[in-house]
Amino acid sequence: MEKLDERSYKFALRILKLVDALPHATKSEILGRQVLRSGTSIGANVEEAYAASSKRDFTNKMSIALKEARETHFWLRLIRDDGLVSTARIETLIQEALEIKLILGKTVTTSKKSKGDV
Repeated sequence: MEKLDERSYKFALRILKLVDALPHATKSEILGRQVLRSGTSIGANVEEAYAASSKRDFTNKMSIALKEARETHFWLRLIRDDGLVSTARIETLIQEALEIKLILGKTVTTSKKSKGDV
């Protein structure tokens, strides 16, 4: 199984390519900026979590990554449903965002349980 840091990095690269493929229009630029910020932030926060100074710091960074994954999943669905790119082009990205979101959710829950926060 691919490590989460590598998976989220590859996901960020795919987000960059998607944003480049969006049509040149005002709404595309706005949505592109949003998904670019949140989609690349996931991996950055996972990297930060792996270098955490404490269990609490790890949980906090993974929680931020989870929030960014949820936001990215939202923006990707919005881009698809508005027809800005073909469903074929974006569907695997939406699925990957969902899977990353689920992995991060489980990671945060497990981390909180192990330190007694749940």
